[in-house]
Amino acid sequence: MQQRRVSFHTLGCKLNFSESSTLAREFEQGGFVRVAPEAEADICVVNTCSVTEHADKKCRNLIRKLHRRNPGAIIAVTGCYAQLKPEDIAAIDGVDIVLGNNDKGDLYKRVLELTGKGRARVYSCDTDSLTRFFAAFSSGDRTRAFLKVQDGCDYCCAYCTIHYARGASRNLPVADAVAEARQIAAAGQKEIVITGVNTGDFGRTTGEKFIDLLRALDAVEGIERYRISSIEPNLLTDDIVEFCAASPKFQHHFHIPLQSGSDRILGLMRRRYTTARFAGRIEAVRRLMPDAFIGIDVIVGFPGETEADFGETYAFLERTAPAFLHIFPFSERPGTPAVALPGKLQPAVAARRGAELEALCERLHGTFCAKAVGTEDRVLFESTRRGGMMFGFTGNYRRVKAPYDRARVNTVCRVRLGAMDESHDLAGEILD
Repeated sequence: MQQRRVSFHTLGCKLNFSESSTLAREFEQGGFVRVAPEAEADICVVNTCSVTEHADKKCRNLIRKLHRRNPGAIIAVTGCYAQLKPEDIAAIDGVDIVLGNNDKGDLYKRVLELTGKGRARVYSCDTDSLTRFFAAFSSGDRTRAFLKVQDGCDYCCAYCTIHYARGASRNLPVADAVAEARQIAAAGQKEIVITGVNTGDFGRTTGEKFIDLLRALDAVEGIERYRISSIEPNLLTDDIVEFCAASPKFQHHFHIPLQSGSDRILGLMRRRYTTARFAGRIEAVRRLMPDAFIGIDVIVGFPGETEADFGETYAFLERTAPAFLHIFPFSERPGTPAVALPGKLQPAVAARRGAELEALCERLHGTFCAKAVGTEDRVLFESTRRGGMMFGFTGNYRRVKAPYDRARVNTVCRVRLGAMDESHDLAGEILD
């Protein structure tokens, strides 16, 4: 009898990727064969995102595409869009299961309960049910693993639906996170990205602190590198900065959401800091890690954002000079306070402002990468092969390319960094 085939289709954040990978391992342990997303499958699992209207549309289009390609396949949909709009998803042709985030870990069991295709079954999509913690980490797909340590958010920013889709902040105990890190090390992966919705808020449900987690993970043998995926500026404490600066494992790489360089707009967004406090956190990082990679999230076109407000944002970012900008046009999400704010902007205005920040990002990222030309660094090479080259990253996330050598994949190599190309990739000469 042929084994049943399952495919996974993950949209959105690193959290979703860690969860999809964990679900896939359960299917494989149950005798299913995991196939590529484009392959014919008996079960198609879609782990959705709902951060913007574009993300919702992308999810709907993907589901329809899967049904056209595999009309007899069971389609199970979970994730944030499933949590927020379960009936909308259930109404799409081909959908059999809609499962909210709280019971995402029960997806395998729900699939086994099905006897065939039929009317979609909707499970656990009420907001009040978001209390469980689904422990997850990614494996097998790449050199680095994503380790989920925290879920949910208590911040309730004016533009965001995450607290509706993921619930209140909660976490797994430090000891459990360490045990999962040891599993990752045993599988041979060298790098872990610590991830969550509001990662720095770790400890709400266990009374522990994020710094406790970092110290415990630092002692796990076999893991050579850690990265913190994203941390709110008000939670990036001096203790965390000092620890990362002193640890040989924690990389000098910080992803810190700003969202606006205008204090007036930050207030409308209900963010928990000012530009002065944000700048102070950047200064604290650079004081101890002057060559740190700093990535910043920015939203353009928030309701009421004037040209003067945008000018303040542009000037603040130019002055702060991060290594990279993640730029998002404002997307109105039903049920959020931002819906009722006056001063809605035309999409063309947001697009123009976004393009200006994209040009700034190109310049800043190029400057950051070019500083490393002629220096030596350590690079963890990945399995991707393109044009006879392999690629990897330095600790502070400069991308490096070198002639493909299978023996170097998933190893940290000492490299001399050479010329930078138009994509800001640095040529690497392996020295050991």
